[in-house]
Amino acid sequence: MPRMTTELVLKYGCNPNQPTARILFDGAPEDCPLTIVNGSPSFINALDGLRGWELVRDLKAATGKASAASFKHVSPAGAAVAGDLTNDFCRANFYPLPAEHGYSAIAAAYARARSSDRGASFGDFIAVSETVDASLAQLIKPEVSDGIIAPGYDDEARAILAAKKGGRYVMLAIEPAYAPLSGSVESRTCFGLTLEQTYNDAAIDKPLLDNVVTAEKTLPADAVESLLVATVTLKHTQSNSICVAMAGQAIGVGAGQQSRIACTRLACDKADRFMLKQHPKALALIDLFKDGVKRPDKVNAIDQFVRYHELDEIERGGLLGLLTGEPDPITPGEARGWCANFGGGRLALSSDAFIPFRDNLDRAARSGVKYVLHAGGSARDGLVTDAANEHGMVMALSGLRLFLH
Repeated sequence: MPRMTTELVLKYGCNPNQPTARILFDGAPEDCPLTIVNGSPSFINALDGLRGWELVRDLKAATGKASAASFKHVSPAGAAVAGDLTNDFCRANFYPLPAEHGYSAIAAAYARARSSDRGASFGDFIAVSETVDASLAQLIKPEVSDGIIAPGYDDEARAILAAKKGGRYVMLAIEPAYAPLSGSVESRTCFGLTLEQTYNDAAIDKPLLDNVVTAEKTLPADAVESLLVATVTLKHTQSNSICVAMAGQAIGVGAGQQSRIACTRLACDKADRFMLKQHPKALALIDLFKDGVKRPDKVNAIDQFVRYHELDEIERGGLLGLLTGEPDPITPGEARGWCANFGGGRLALSSDAFIPFRDNLDRAARSGVKYVLHAGGSARDGLVTDAANEHGMVMALSGLRLFLH
């Protein structure tokens, strides 16, 4: 007897002029691991949801902690595991203070994931490893977000989220035990031709960090966790890609670039901006916003402010138009000192393939990166290791390439 195929109809493809879009599952509806709980997802929503779910599933398996990701256009804007939230962190990211909100583990994980790059997370698709509770739902409620995928929703959370976007907020539920069969083949059609490849089920775990090749050998537990977070994030990020992480949070993702150094510059620049948003001068800016300035505009303004010395007259004018007074800019010297102290030797960098030139490590060192993981296998591995030694870094070679296209 022929097997049944289950169809989930999508709103449209990548663009509204592509009206036919669907998800097909080889099996009966009751066996399909994915359910549309609310709203009408688009093709991109579905891709972001499924890619995001793979990331948080892998992240929880690697760390044992509640995990969250903020996805945009099939790459993570941020990813994190549960951790403590400080008052300064919450102020810098326009979240309720911990004493006021009572963050659950999964709410804290998402707060950290979205804070990695709040500008990039505008209109994100959320993925979380745990059932959505009211603490998380209340955190999501005021954010501009397209949807969420999770193992499930408690009743209060479901009611809160189902009311977003005039009742059109996309909510997907996925069976947490579901996984493609080992050796499964995935396919895509490109220009009328079908390409197939084996599904990438490579495990990201601590043994990947065993081959330390630098003079400095010590990888403390928090560095191990950050390298795992960074590497899991890369496994589900469009290549080429570099990720900088700290304290179990991906704070800089450089994705989809043709050169490795471009990825590194992007990731480190984002990491710098993440750290600078908690600088006292950036926190002081929050009190200068005019009444009526909306949260997304404040987020963008803070992002501009930490780069104030780089802005031209027009950009500065746009920022000043939102404020009641003149801000006290962070000087380049203050920025370098703050990032060095804020990171405190905790920053970890992972690459989805080998690092070919030392310029990547030179740029990473400027942001305070201490720990590095890359695949190795380049003819220049020795020169890159020499650079890591010059910077006092601890570097391991994983032997695992994680390209994703």
